[in-house]
Amino acid sequence: MIVCICHRVSERDIAHAVRAGCGSFDELQDELRVGTACGACGDCARDTFDRQHAQTPCSMAASWVRVDMAASTRPAAREWAESVR
Repeated sequence: MIVCICHRVSERDIAHAVRAGCGSFDELQDELRVGTACGACGDCARDTFDRQHAQTPCSMAASWVRVDMAASTRPAAREWAESVR
């Protein structure tokens, strides 16, 4: 479903942005420009973002852990982080 007609942003576009790491509605607006023209889609866009953000799989958290582990000074942690990339 199209959420923002002005910038042709769909629910799928919002879901993809969230899965790619978009962490806030402000970031979403910067990236997709959703809700920045006429503003009529603002509530729907925010609801869609919130719903998608709540459904974000735990795999995103795992990627953040890998980044933290890669920065670790422990060799075993660095090796593990590199092996899962």
